[in-house]
Amino acid sequence: MYRIVVHESYEYTVLESLPVASVVAKLKAADEDEGSNAEMDYRIVDGDGPSVFNITTDEETQEGVIILQKPLDFETKKNYTLKVEATNRYIDPQFLTYGPFSDTTTIKLIVEDINEPPVFAMSISKMVVSEAAKVGTVIGSVSARDPDLTKSGIRYSIDRNTDLERFFNVDATSGDISTAKPLDREVNSVHNITIFAMESQDPSQVGRGVAVITVMDINDNAPMFAIEYETLLCENSAPGQVIQTISAVDKDEPPGGHRFFFSLAVPATSNLNFTLRDNKDNTASVLTKRGGFRRREQSVYRLPVLMVDSGMPALSSTNTLLVQVCDCDSDGVPQACGAVAYSLPAGLSTGALMAILGCILTLLVLVLLIVTVRKRRKEPLILEDERDIRENIVRYDDEGGGEEDTEAFDMVTLRNLNIIRDHTTRRDVTPDTPTFFHYPSHPSGNRLTYKTLPDNVLFREFIWDRLKEADVDPSAPPYDSLQTYTFEGSGSIAESLSSLESLSTDSEQNYDYLSSWGPRFKKLADLYGNIEGNGFFS
Repeated sequence: MYRIVVHESYEYTVLESLPVASVVAKLKAADEDEGSNAEMDYRIVDGDGPSVFNITTDEETQEGVIILQKPLDFETKKNYTLKVEATNRYIDPQFLTYGPFSDTTTIKLIVEDINEPPVFAMSISKMVVSEAAKVGTVIGSVSARDPDLTKSGIRYSIDRNTDLERFFNVDATSGDISTAKPLDREVNSVHNITIFAMESQDPSQVGRGVAVITVMDINDNAPMFAIEYETLLCENSAPGQVIQTISAVDKDEPPGGHRFFFSLAVPATSNLNFTLRDNKDNTASVLTKRGGFRRREQSVYRLPVLMVDSGMPALSSTNTLLVQVCDCDSDGVPQACGAVAYSLPAGLSTGALMAILGCILTLLVLVLLIVTVRKRRKEPLILEDERDIRENIVRYDDEGGGEEDTEAFDMVTLRNLNIIRDHTTRRDVTPDTPTFFHYPSHPSGNRLTYKTLPDNVLFREFIWDRLKEADVDPSAPPYDSLQTYTFEGSGSIAESLSSLESLSTDSEQNYDYLSSWGPRFKKLADLYGNIEGNGFFS
């Protein structure tokens, strides 16, 4: 085991803003025999920063670790020099003659300057202002400086989150704080506001300070009753009896404490019923001056009490004490208070009166219900027009074809020479059994040919035949129905377009051959074959 070897010197740069307990630098020592495997101990033996820095051993790497113990300030000290000794922790006694087993090195630490925010001369500034201070009164001042060598100018402002109602202002250049609104100690007796100090050259550098402003009290509130008193006076009270003890409160807080003075107000100084006694301890007693109070005569008395405080200047107020006359038992416990109805019988109590009133109200409600029910029964059961759902009679005076007004009846529908008509079925009636079609016949038995008649006779005969047919029709319903006629006159150039004529033997197509195709085509052969042969028409 040989001597310890360490570098002769080290040099490190340390940021001014480095936080306490941060690692500043590391150094390595080794045994010439065992190399880096030897276990080392490090300590600061000399230098100008033993209280600012400390050194420990990293057990894994056996390095010396220098740790910062105090904040650095470039403006105060720009560099430090440390002398560090490294020692082999375990020394074999047989090698003691080969010592020494330690070595020293010099470490130079250079502090690097950074741009720091302004620093207040006092982190907390305490100020006092009177509650009666006028707007614009200067109550104090704050001061901050730039710790850097540049010594930048400072501008001040108030964090409005700490002064939401804007009671104060601060001069941006001088830091003077003044009132911006009237103050009320009873609302807020202490204001804590944050002041910003900002560098003119670098607005991002902002320092913060606190101003605690205490508002001093002035006598600006008059005394008043401590509570809302309920004073009860028995009818059998004797003269000189204390019926109420009163006290006062004041929102102000004088340095010497409160002192209140009580007396009856001017209107009640000649009062023959009551008197007031000041107990000299911020309380007063109300006493009767006579006996024989009666509710029937007067149920309530109003007693004005004057209260004065000891402030400078003194403030006073008048509060009214209500005294109710009550009927009390033999022990002086009130049974009934307030006015008494003169018309009531002597033995009628309040409970009986309430019962009588309840019965009267019940009878009135019953009478109203009976009147309402009878009134509804006498109303005639007449339905409103819009609610009348009975069958109504509707008159129609519309005339059929032949009138000059052809919009009511279309004459074109009467002009078809070859009409097919069912004598037994109406269009508006659903037939129960199938019927067959046939051409209309003349009463003589011959087929009627309308082409041979003039137009005026043609329409008359056609309408007359349909009228007689509808009159004798047993299946027609007993109400009016629309009759649609498809009849063409002789003036049509196209004549009849009916497909029924194509079934005659003169047709261009002959479908008699369908009978020879077998039973599957029998139906087609019956429909399109020889008309006389199949007997379809009569």
